[in-house]
Amino acid sequence: MSEAPSQDGAVIRTQGLTRRFGTLTAVDSVDLDIRQGEVYGFLGPNGAGKTTLIRMLMGLLTPSEGQVQVLGFEIPRQAENLRSKVGYMAQHFSLYEDLSVEENLDFAAEIFGGEGRRRQERIEQALQEHHLVDRRQQRPATLSGGWRQRLALAAATIHAPELLFLDEPTAGVDPANRRAFWEKLFELSGEGVTILVSTHYMDEAIRCHRLCMMRQGRKAVEGAPRRLARLLQGRVIEVQTRHPDEAIAVLRTLPCVSSAAQMGSSLHVLLTPDGHQAEMVMPDLVDALDAQGLGPVEAEPADPNLEDVFVALTLGEELQAAADGPAEGVGRPTPKGSGKLAGGQAVPARPPEQIHKA
Repeated sequence: MSEAPSQDGAVIRTQGLTRRFGTLTAVDSVDLDIRQGEVYGFLGPNGAGKTTLIRMLMGLLTPSEGQVQVLGFEIPRQAENLRSKVGYMAQHFSLYEDLSVEENLDFAAEIFGGEGRRRQERIEQALQEHHLVDRRQQRPATLSGGWRQRLALAAATIHAPELLFLDEPTAGVDPANRRAFWEKLFELSGEGVTILVSTHYMDEAIRCHRLCMMRQGRKAVEGAPRRLARLLQGRVIEVQTRHPDEAIAVLRTLPCVSSAAQMGSSLHVLLTPDGHQAEMVMPDLVDALDAQGLGPVEAEPADPNLEDVFVALTLGEELQAAADGPAEGVGRPTPKGSGKLAGGQAVPARPPEQIHKA
């Protein structure tokens, strides 16, 4: 019986994973192949099946159909063998408010079998690594959201798990603390820890090595975030007008427009998937707005982003991404100043764009 990733580096592998609750199918025939050291994200609206899927991978919920192998164990049959090898951080803070920071860590270490000197060493190491030394005697209720998050992550990793599950871990946390949190995640990834995270934040999702975007319990599309965004290349237009509210209302009536939303001082327009390309459609958009007295109007092609992919899937589009493995650098920290995003994805240069004016 293997207790390690397979020879090809797969830590999690599922085939046809399905879970039903009565007549409701919460997770529907999901296939996964997740490699050691990956930060793998699940992105989808509420009710898409993300939490149910994570609970099955952890062995907390029995699948209705399909096969699951995690760290070499058959789940749920060997779920008990998995307990000491995984960490879990819930969406809502779940530690004890009446215990101090140090006492919470001591309790977590005891649960995972830590004893004596080794247990105390783990607690001290966790306090140091998560910058909690000066707060060791504080109770969680007196900590800000960011510090409570650090404590929760410290407790989830105090036993040095091989696999870490994070269920919307940064909800309600400010951007600075979210960024620090993700830096810590990539430290763990660089040490070979595999991390599964569900999130609603697009700026977090793009940090993952790979994403599984879910819709109605199914895996709608999977791949590196920037590769997913490129599926919509040529279908996004940025519009500048002095009358954004009126312009959005007009744009949404056009048959070539799938969605339109304001982003800052400009309008972000996603075209329908039936062959419309930004360069060809821009004059029509400008003319339509100008005809309604909303000029002057400027329009230019824009790079698609992950939110565009999310919107396209929500509207029922079927997107197909070429199968791709983990991004370059998985399991290794990204060097500072390398010109890459977390996850080893190069930042593409934005080419000069043609601007159409009315």
